[in-house]
Amino acid sequence: MLSRSSTICLKRALSTISKCHISSLKRLNNSLVLPSSVTDVNGWVKSVRVLKNIAFIDLSDGTTMNSVKVVIPLKNTETDTIDSEVLEHLKKFKTGQSITIKHADLELTPHREQKYELKVNKPISDLSILGDVSENYALQKKYQSLPYLRSNPILKHRTTYLGSLMKFRSQFDFALNKFFNLEDYTKIAAPVLTANDCEGAGELFKVESKNYLDDENKNGMSYFGSSTYLTVSAQLHLEILALALSKCWSVTPCFRAEESDTNRHLSEFWMLEAEMCFTKNITDLTTFVKAMLQYSVKECYDNFNELIPNNAPEGCLSKEKVKERWDLLLNDSSWSSITYTEAIKLLKIQHSKIPFPKYVPRWGEALQTEHEKWLAETCFKGPVFVTDYPSETKSFYMKLNKDEKTVACFDLLLPEIGEIVGGSLREESFEKLSDAIHKRGINKNGDLDWYLELRKEGTVPHGGFGLGLERIILYLYGNYNIRDSIPFYRAAKSKISL
Repeated sequence: MLSRSSTICLKRALSTISKCHISSLKRLNNSLVLPSSVTDVNGWVKSVRVLKNIAFIDLSDGTTMNSVKVVIPLKNTETDTIDSEVLEHLKKFKTGQSITIKHADLELTPHREQKYELKVNKPISDLSILGDVSENYALQKKYQSLPYLRSNPILKHRTTYLGSLMKFRSQFDFALNKFFNLEDYTKIAAPVLTANDCEGAGELFKVESKNYLDDENKNGMSYFGSSTYLTVSAQLHLEILALALSKCWSVTPCFRAEESDTNRHLSEFWMLEAEMCFTKNITDLTTFVKAMLQYSVKECYDNFNELIPNNAPEGCLSKEKVKERWDLLLNDSSWSSITYTEAIKLLKIQHSKIPFPKYVPRWGEALQTEHEKWLAETCFKGPVFVTDYPSETKSFYMKLNKDEKTVACFDLLLPEIGEIVGGSLREESFEKLSDAIHKRGINKNGDLDWYLELRKEGTVPHGGFGLGLERIILYLYGNYNIRDSIPFYRAAKSKISL
């Protein structure tokens, strides 16, 4: 299916098309009717090669991860000698510059990897520079490591690998939107400023007006009249809306002031969260999460070769290994589900054979990353839902099971990554929720009174989950550091320069 812009281009295709992006040119190549030339093609120079009789410019405009080859003949057709003026003109062109092509012939190259190329016969008049680069332009045509690219946040997305990662993230986000629309969910916008610590972990960033902090006459007053924080989760607000709309979801920036400075943690990240009413058991949630991930991967699957680049930087997964991860998620037989108690038994048996490096598995304690990875990667060799954790290891709002020791919750673990989705049934009983809050001593100032009141006003059984977008992107794209899964990362001990 051609996009609207490509359809417009096709209508003009008998002779010349103008102002078409490189992605449109590729789609035109698959059509039956082709133009003979194009005008007003713009982009950035990826490389320049001047050979004996011909020169090549690889041009990218960001609409596709592939560049287009621009061919410039160096010989004067009348004299059959090298045109010195053309040669001198081409010396001006360098990697990183933005350029415009006023007119070029579109030529098919069916026996090459790229099935078409642009030929500029009058480079002096038809090839010009829009924006120059400095002498120290950082992205030359050579290998550059991801740590090096992270030090160049204003330029790093011009590389094929990181630019393609952003395009993949966009496509996966679009697939998620399609899934929730098909399931009749309402997408909402949750607030970023809040008075509540949804997770109860205390990892909050406090927010205050600079004017109030600087003004001595404010006498320590707060802009909002009380302590305000950046949200760690949209869940509590989603519950309000779910009790009106039945099914809702959001994609929200979340903030956690945890000290972990690893390749798996961010201080600012994006969380997909969903709440659904009239849930019967935890299987309602795990079945939905599995369907959501499989649908979204399937939506991207047909464009796999376009979305995942051929060459990955050192430490990242090859294209073949990335495809294996996608296939694993799409294979129903690769999915498993066990309880936390069953998981601890398996971990203890493994620990007695080969001790885990850092943590001894014990019932009543949270599973550590090394435990999660072993369960998904070695034990089950695929995605695994772990359900019914001890109540002490989970948040106050989770519904207590009949054993009164565990709660109706789940984590989804993936091989090589660990936990990627967490969810639970929410406690709908006012008395039980009030008791849980009291035992944890987390409502001393009455900040959660409104949340308790929900249980008095037409409450229903309900549940939900949260998916960290950067973690699923990391898994599906094959990059090894979560800081590359977001355009501009914020992490502990990292300086914010832009």
